[in-house]
Amino acid sequence: MTQPLIDIKGVTHAYQTQSGPLPVLDNLNVSVPEGGFAAVVGPSGCGKSTLTRLIAGLMKPDTGEVWLHGERVKGPRSTVGMAFQNPVLLEWRSILKNVLLPLEIVPTKLSKKEAEDRARHLLELVGLDGFEDKRPSELSGGMRQRASLCRALIHQPEVLILDEPFGALDAFTREDLWQIMHRVKEEEPFTGVLITHDLRESVFLADEVIVLSGRPATTQYRLKVPMDGPRDLEHLYTPETAEMLAILRHQIEIAQGRAPAESSEVAE
Repeated sequence: MTQPLIDIKGVTHAYQTQSGPLPVLDNLNVSVPEGGFAAVVGPSGCGKSTLTRLIAGLMKPDTGEVWLHGERVKGPRSTVGMAFQNPVLLEWRSILKNVLLPLEIVPTKLSKKEAEDRARHLLELVGLDGFEDKRPSELSGGMRQRASLCRALIHQPEVLILDEPFGALDAFTREDLWQIMHRVKEEEPFTGVLITHDLRESVFLADEVIVLSGRPATTQYRLKVPMDGPRDLEHLYTPETAEMLAILRHQIEIAQGRAPAESSEVAE
């Protein structure tokens, strides 16, 4: 059996507060194969963003282990790219220079010209060619998020973590970016983890949807998304997708305590 690229084993974590420990994760087990794309959903505050920080090595679990490509994560990893709901682009830098920023921090073998060529290629891939010299304030929210995605990919990371990157966008812009994500993954292979509250987004982008329980979170349910090949928005309106969304909504209700708990299942 092939070892997963991301392997989270029995992770437990609590935040220290003035009133004592606040348990967030409890014996969490999550694995993502190389080249896979997992979406993580669950109730607000259940620890989804904590999970991303553990994968990136930005924090350590109280117990359990996080492994990437057969190596235990003990600190920040240069092989991880991250994009967030807030693009956090630097206003005093052009869009091109914002995209290039990680290469000023992460060691690279690319020459200056090669790095700029790669940045321009990524911007063209997401539809931002011609905007390289603009400032962030001159771009719409969706365009800034596209630039943020390019910045997360510029150093060719093994793992791309997306923490609700499309959550603040309007519905049309969000759906446009979902389609762009599929084009990007075809040209820029990575192993992806998406944190989202949008169930439609989860089944459109991911190969597997992982439902976390209420806090302290553990893996409550895993849903395989049986859609191979290119996807378009029409896939969201099929009976198969409607069934998957109904299953996920029910699982969220269980996680929120609004429906009776069931035994842990995996839907193929």
